[in-house]
Amino acid sequence: MKASLLALVLPAAVSARFIEANEANRVLPYMDALLDEANTPEQYLIELSPGETTWVTEEEKWELRRNGRQFMDITEHRELGALRITSKSTPIFPEKVQLQSEIHPMLKNLSKDLMKEHLEKFTSFHTRYYKSDYGRQSSEWLLKTVQDTIKEAGADKHGVKAEHFKHSWGQNSVIATIPGQSKSTVVIGAHQDSINLWLPSVLPAPGADDDGSGTVTILEAFRILLSSEQVVQGNASNTIEFHWYSAEEGGLLGSQAIFSEYEKQGRDVKAMLQQDMTGYVQGTLDAGKPESVGVITDFVDPSLTSFIKKVIEEYCEIPWVETKCGYACSDHASASKAGYPSAFVIESTFGDSDQHIHNTDDLIKYLSFDHMLQHARMTLALVYELGFTEFEKLKNAYREEEL
Repeated sequence: MKASLLALVLPAAVSARFIEANEANRVLPYMDALLDEANTPEQYLIELSPGETTWVTEEEKWELRRNGRQFMDITEHRELGALRITSKSTPIFPEKVQLQSEIHPMLKNLSKDLMKEHLEKFTSFHTRYYKSDYGRQSSEWLLKTVQDTIKEAGADKHGVKAEHFKHSWGQNSVIATIPGQSKSTVVIGAHQDSINLWLPSVLPAPGADDDGSGTVTILEAFRILLSSEQVVQGNASNTIEFHWYSAEEGGLLGSQAIFSEYEKQGRDVKAMLQQDMTGYVQGTLDAGKPESVGVITDFVDPSLTSFIKKVIEEYCEIPWVETKCGYACSDHASASKAGYPSAFVIESTFGDSDQHIHNTDDLIKYLSFDHMLQHARMTLALVYELGFTEFEKLKNAYREEEL
C-alpha cells in the first residue's frame, strides 16, 4: 500500500515545471497523512445495547468478546428495524400444546448417534471462522448435508429446499424451507461459525458446543420433521424455515443480513427460536443443580417464551429454568430488532454454561448427547406445534374475547 501511495504522490512533485520554495513542506505532510490513513485499521460500528453505539477495530471487537461483552456489528445494517410493522409481528400464541398424538411418536426417532456423527465431522474443520476458507468449506458441507437430508426424505419432490444465503465474507448462511399453506413463517435458527478469540485467522476453533451443538441439534429436528407427510406435503398452516447463520461471532452479521432482507420484503415471521449451545450440562451438575433447559427471559418475546416453557413441560424429560444473557447474545436479537417475535433456549443457566468456548478447548468430550436430545425434542415439538398454529384464528378469537 505504501508503494502505491508513493507512486501517486511523487510523480506530481518530480515532474512539476516550477517548484515553490515551500512546496516540499506541503507535499510531505500530505503524503504522511495518506500513509497514516492506509495503515489505520478498519473500523466497525457496533451496538452494545439499544441505541448505544461506538466505532471499534476488529481486534477491539475480540477484546470486548474476551471480556464478556456482547454486541451487534451494525456497520452494514444500520437500517435494521427501521421498517418494523408491529401489526404483523405480534401474534397470539396458543394457551397450551395441542398436537401430542402427532409429536410424541416422532420424538422416539431422534438419534443421538446421528447428532454425534454430524458433530464429529463439523468439528473436524480447523476452524469455522467466517472469514476463513475453512469456514467456507464447513458451510458447503453443511448445505450438502441439509440437502441430502431433504433428498433422503423424498421431500425435494414436494418443494422442500435448502440453499445458501450468500455473504461477502465467504462463509454463507444456510436456509432450508418447507412451504406451508401460507407465507407466514416459523423460523428455527442456530449459528454455524466458530471462533478462537485470540487469533481467529490462525488458531483452531473446533466450536463443538458453540455452536456445533445447536447446529446438529436443529439439523436432527429437521430430519425427523421431514418424516411427517403432513409437513412435507405442505399441509402445515405456516411455512417453516431452518436457518444456520454465518458470522454470529463477528456481531450477528449473517442473521442481520437475513432479517434485514426479510424486513425489506415485508416477510411475516410469526416466531423465531435460536438454539446456541445445547450440549453442556456438567456446570449445572457441579453446582448441585438438576439438569434443565435454560430459557432466556431478557430481550425476548415474553409470549413466545411462555409457550416454549409449555412445550418443554410436555415434550422434554427435564424441566426448564429461567436465565438471562444480555443484549445481542445470539442471533435471535437480529429477528427481534426487525420486529419479529424471537426466543432463545440454551443448555443451562447462563452462569453454568460452557466455559470452554472461543478457544481450542471447545471439544465434544465435554458434551452430553442425552442433553442435546432434550433440546432436539423441544425444537421438534415447538416447530410442529407452531407450524400448524392458525395465528389469524387465534388473533380473531382474542379480539372477540376483548370485546
